[in-house]
Amino acid sequence: MQKKILRTKPLRIGCATGFWGDSEAGAAQLVLHGGIDYLVFDFLAEITMSLLARARAKSADAGYAPDFVRIIASLAGELKSRGIKVVSNAGGVNPRACGEALARLLQAQGVDLKIAIVKGDDLSARADEFRASDVREMFSGMAMPAQFLSVNAYLGAQPIAAALDAGADIVITGRVVDSAVTLAPLVHEFGWSWADWDKLAAGSLAGHVIECGTQATGGLFTDWERVPGWDDMGFPIAECEASGESFVLTKPAATGGLVEPASVAEQIIYEIGDPSAYLLPDVSCDFRNVKLVQDGPHRVRISGARGRPAPASYKVSATFSDGWRVLSTVMVGGTDAARKAQRVGESILQRTRRMFLERGWADYSETSLEVLGAESTYGPHARTAGAREVVLKIAAKHVSREALELLAREIAPSATAMAQGITGFAAGRAAPSPVVRLFSFLTDRRLVNASVCVDGNNLPFEEVFSSGVSDASGDTPVTPASSYASQGATRTVPLMRVAHGRSGDKGDMANIGIIARSDALYAVLLKNLTADSVRDYFLHVVRGKVSRYSLPGFNALNFTLENALGGGGVASLRYDPQGKALAQMLLDIPVDVPVDLLEKLP
Repeated sequence: MQKKILRTKPLRIGCATGFWGDSEAGAAQLVLHGGIDYLVFDFLAEITMSLLARARAKSADAGYAPDFVRIIASLAGELKSRGIKVVSNAGGVNPRACGEALARLLQAQGVDLKIAIVKGDDLSARADEFRASDVREMFSGMAMPAQFLSVNAYLGAQPIAAALDAGADIVITGRVVDSAVTLAPLVHEFGWSWADWDKLAAGSLAGHVIECGTQATGGLFTDWERVPGWDDMGFPIAECEASGESFVLTKPAATGGLVEPASVAEQIIYEIGDPSAYLLPDVSCDFRNVKLVQDGPHRVRISGARGRPAPASYKVSATFSDGWRVLSTVMVGGTDAARKAQRVGESILQRTRRMFLERGWADYSETSLEVLGAESTYGPHARTAGAREVVLKIAAKHVSREALELLAREIAPSATAMAQGITGFAAGRAAPSPVVRLFSFLTDRRLVNASVCVDGNNLPFEEVFSSGVSDASGDTPVTPASSYASQGATRTVPLMRVAHGRSGDKGDMANIGIIARSDALYAVLLKNLTADSVRDYFLHVVRGKVSRYSLPGFNALNFTLENALGGGGVASLRYDPQGKALAQMLLDIPVDVPVDLLEKLP
């Protein structure tokens, strides 16, 4: 057998989507102007799996992201001529159907590209087995529900790499961890071992940085006014080297966006928990000592990721139905608009509760009123007074869809029975939708069998287990934080003056990453921004523990807020169920900063 020739020059991997629904411009931009070797896509959020499962239940040929098939078919000729390979989790809960749909379109165009399918993540058939073993939700401890919509393990990069080793041009997977679509090409091209923990951690970090698309190239940046070209944002490219010691984050030339250490730092901190133990199927990562250095215009060199043996378990993300929800909005204008809106919302709920009693129906299981424009989401930190134009959001949950249909009908009558200035009904009546809750747990990875099929032929595949597999958190030495100490005068300023921030979600847990604008300011944040101060600031939304983690390599703090999103995803009635605005709220918190440090800021 001929020995595989390993790549020695850098590998350029571009990510064209950060979620299902991202701009379709990304793939063409990267293929035509990015000089990439691999094109990867990330389509799957946790709740997306349940939506795809419902689609598959209606049709055996559904359950995947059709956008992917359309995009790849439109670029097939270019992919072939340029030798660009594709890896995507677009298969959702039906990767076979996704692959077959794409194969038909490629055949019609006469483009010969070898398609591989990765399966094995769907554990729905084992739900009764898990239930009999009294498996509990890993965060809340709740028992398993009677039925699931979806049950999927987060697979790693190994089966994807095996498909590439077998000559696949396009690899379509179901549920894999987001970073796996980037790590697999690196292992395949550079011949990394599945026990090269530091290399696997670096490759996984590269995948984590680019997995959310333009969020890594200036999208959502705290200093948004400095980011040019929102209409043509550059999608991210990870330029990786065989040594695994570092990689460069960049974007196609002449595109919008901003790639600098601060913008990249915000993406690294996004949606992680403990940075010393970022657990993935392929490696346990330690990001605390990661360094970010400007390496040219719109180029940031990233180094310092460290790895330890992979966890012995796979995380499983399951979803289940839990009643119904409805959410509707109306505008309220005029003097004292916020007070009027609040009374309107309370009156609508009171009216419908009375109607429920008359019909012998149960009460709402949960309700939510938010007056947008009056900063009601800020709780006690709201500053707006006397707003003359607000949006009232009314949301509720109930075991019965019929009850919520009644609520939806009773909102419009407020326009003639309650306050003047109620309007905004052009979008029509809101329809109830199922409440989908997340149920996460761990399972022994040796009991999950991934499979690989290349052009319809099953490929012999067996996962490699390291003899050092462990769940233990490591003992990597941590870069000391700045020891700056000032004895001079201080000034109280909003946190945004001295830091950047980014927030996100994992189920019902929010994370807020804060990055100091200098080494010395990091020491100030360590002293002033504690887990207790953050919890106190968010008492109006947080129902669980708040933890603080340090990443001194790039002057960052990460806060996790448990039970902070009202259930999270589509289980939440909040207007911000994923905590996307929480960092912006925290950046308003007052902090005392030495005057000499403030004077050094631009």
